Amino acid sequence: MCLEEVNKDIIKRLRVNDMIRAREVRLVGEKGEQLGIMPLNQAQETARKHNLDLVEVAPTAVPPVCRLLDYGKYKYEQAKKEQEIRRKSQRVLLLREIRLRPKIGNHDFEAKARSARKLLADGAKVKVTVMFRGREITHPELGWKLLQRMTETLGDAVSLERQPALEGKRLNIILAPASTAKTKTKGEIKEAQDAKTENA
Repeated sequence: MCLEEVNKDIIKRLRVNDMIRAREVRLVGEKGEQLGIMPLNQAQETARKHNLDLVEVAPTAVPPVCRLLDYGKYKYEQAKKEQEIRRKSQRVLLLREIRLRPKIGNHDFEAKARSARKLLADGAKVKVTVMFRGREITHPELGWKLLQRMTETLGDAVSLERQPALEGKRLNIILAPASTAKTKTKGEIKEAQDAKTENA
């Protein structure tokens, strides 16, 4: 059950005005002041005089605690608080992709590196993919060099989250902002490259 459903259930369970069944209640004013214990009909009359709702906030207390408040405004504020909590707790890391070709020019490579740096600065993870066409796949070392060059270009702003992997005719790595993952050294990238080349 998600947090939103739990919150809706809590709001649904609150008894309001004529739904309250207790004979007498402890009444709390709109600003939190204690108004004392009184019969239910007197508490409902007080709520009508102030043009507010009578809401049972602690049904298990003896006698139950009711509060004077604008119930519509209360529900709106609760939903807003819930949304804010969810927004803060749900930091989503996006995975964006930068595609390279083995014969990419220097200028184009620099433009792709700038894009990757910007995405990483925004907190997204970046999948850098080298796409091979036709017989280009017979030279995977070109792809390895491009991926190594990309990690060196991005420098300390990046950490290697997933080692280079060859998937069909695509060679890729996943980079994360340096603060979100354990930093891999350039030597580890080189070791992975050598291991993959030996297996190919």
